[in-house]
Amino acid sequence: MGVPVLDLTRQYASIREEVEGAIREVFETQHFILGQNGASLEKECAAHLGAAHAVWCASGTDAILLGLRALGLRRGEGVLTTSFTFFATAGAIHNAGGYPFFADVDPDTYNLDPKAVKRFLEHECAPGDDGLPVHKVTGRTIRVLMPVHIYGLCADMDALNDLARKHGLKVLEDACQAYGAAYKGRRAGTLGHLGAFSFFPTKNLGGSGDGGLMTAGDAALADHLRMLRVHGSKERYMHDEIGYNSRLDELQAAVLRVKLPRVDGWNAQRAEVAQCYHEGLDGLAQVVTPSASAGFVHIYHQYVIRAERRDELKAFLQERGVGSMIYYPVPLHQQTCFRFLGYRDGDLPHAEKAARQVLALPVFAELRREEVDEACAGIRAFYSGSR
Repeated sequence: MGVPVLDLTRQYASIREEVEGAIREVFETQHFILGQNGASLEKECAAHLGAAHAVWCASGTDAILLGLRALGLRRGEGVLTTSFTFFATAGAIHNAGGYPFFADVDPDTYNLDPKAVKRFLEHECAPGDDGLPVHKVTGRTIRVLMPVHIYGLCADMDALNDLARKHGLKVLEDACQAYGAAYKGRRAGTLGHLGAFSFFPTKNLGGSGDGGLMTAGDAALADHLRMLRVHGSKERYMHDEIGYNSRLDELQAAVLRVKLPRVDGWNAQRAEVAQCYHEGLDGLAQVVTPSASAGFVHIYHQYVIRAERRDELKAFLQERGVGSMIYYPVPLHQQTCFRFLGYRDGDLPHAEKAARQVLALPVFAELRREEVDEACAGIRAFYSGSR
């Protein structure tokens, strides 16, 4: 029996008629940009997340980039974030004119470690004239702290927000993998000054192409985001600043509006799949399964284990028809394009070790119990030496 990492056709089969009806309505109106679906999606996402304001854009990458611009990041200033994440996190920092700085991750959650952030801000930086931290080696001011809620689990936001307040930093949550995740009763994207989400098709709430969303608690910030996404314009052909073309088309908004009322149910089904994995892999000494502490709601965008002989295990599962993926094999500080930042191997040991050991197993709402059992049986067979 083959076990796919992800099968979007199963989800589509359950909502086909409603999705196709929503798309037909868009074509009948021939209104594809800046229409009613987009406006309604913003209101519905804001209500669902408990955010004061939600602003759509063209992608999760753009959500980060626009968010950094709206938070006042100046060219050459620093953004402190994690190295163990998808490339877009640091790529957007660079493309917004900023300079990425990396702190290590918590080895249990793979999220940004508050202790590592504290060491960076208090030992590698000194207060500048405006009170913001200034990196001692590069002389760059640090303006933004950007935790990533990796794999669908929120970072320790109380500790990170405390550090941000102490050092005068703005907080941008990269929640691109965490739509619906929660921390102490609040949803991801409402825990900092601004949140960034992705609607890439493989996400828990995914469209039929690229799409993104930004959440904000401040009306002025939300208005700034709306201006930046349409070439820095509030009034047609009048431009207050140089912005971007980052619009979510009506077709994507229509599809997302069909899916939004179902996302909590889908996330609950993912949690049930995760529980099956927990039980199926329990007691296996060579594998560490993911967990969430009290107060955290994990949405399992990915179900990621830490595995001994990871690459051999992945190849063995592939031979048995069980899919798996590695998120992420090379931390950002070791990527060729970021060599100019000056990081060396060993600088972020927990991120580097995670990159050598993590393996994402199949997880989606429609995954069947027998498929989970097949994946677990394959893992047990590998470590028992049974072929």
